[in-house]
Amino acid sequence: MNMRVTTAALALLAASVPALAEVKLNDNFSVSGYVVGSYQYTAPSAGADSDHLDLDAVKTTFTSNFKPVTGVVSLYYPYTTSGGDKTITILDAYATVDVGEGCSVTVGKFLSYLGYEAFDPVNMTQITYGAPTSGPLFAIPAYHSGIRLDYGSDAHSFGIAAVDSVYNGPNIFKGDGELKDNIGYEAFYKFTGTKNLTLWAGVAYDTKGNLLAHNIVTLDFWGEYKITPNATVALEYSNFDGGLGAKGDSWLAYLGYSFSEKTSCAFRVSGTSLESATKVATGAANYIQYTVCPTYKITDNFSVRTEVSYYDYSKSGSTTFFGVQALFKF
Repeated sequence: MNMRVTTAALALLAASVPALAEVKLNDNFSVSGYVVGSYQYTAPSAGADSDHLDLDAVKTTFTSNFKPVTGVVSLYYPYTTSGGDKTITILDAYATVDVGEGCSVTVGKFLSYLGYEAFDPVNMTQITYGAPTSGPLFAIPAYHSGIRLDYGSDAHSFGIAAVDSVYNGPNIFKGDGELKDNIGYEAFYKFTGTKNLTLWAGVAYDTKGNLLAHNIVTLDFWGEYKITPNATVALEYSNFDGGLGAKGDSWLAYLGYSFSEKTSCAFRVSGTSLESATKVATGAANYIQYTVCPTYKITDNFSVRTEVSYYDYSKSGSTTFFGVQALFKF
């Protein structure tokens, strides 16, 4: 998912930087980024259809390398404020120090460890997410600020982070910006010692306070196996416990297949199961999502993908989603 690095310690820095072909400005500075836009059409079984034609995201990442320190700053659009306006925000803003023996320390604003599916659209294989991205069960967090310690080797990687908050309500672009009332913690372990196999386990814990009425615990497990050079399968399970009114599980099963150098397709079945009290408190429903998403790579920098997803809601109808997305990266 990430930029080129030269040491095991900095390999984990890559977890929050897109897999882009960096433009090298000189020996110390480089720039990368992407522009993604789409047309999306949603048709619920009950209610009015809706569509959307707009930019999904524009990101420019600036990387500086002054060994043993690497700094990353990215600008991101669109950032939606509470008023609904769109503006540019600083997304990544961190420095990583290679302390040797495969270890690194990162300080600043960075991406969460959790989640099989990537934050950046150019690192996704679909338009939509399998895990919920809104509502009472928001299983996969995104950005927050703090400090983290990472270790990486050929077979084993792990990390631990202390942050201002794991979650911050509907805002996935930053934490809550304080430590006095509550604090968040994350940790993960990844095994890559078997050829073509990756196993990953992570946990996040948010203490109650500020915006949170309850402690939040999230468990996330995923595994990925490359069956053949053209086929990859993956499974993910996530459990979210945010107290009364926010408990449940999400899961996904994934198959990615490359038909040729330019043509590939993602097949995914995913779902969410909420506890009864959560469904009563929020009016939300369990669902299963079926997704097919072919992608055509026109060049190494420009791709087009088309997705059809069908959401089957428990006892509350269904929704059909159609989208066409164009992705340019550099």
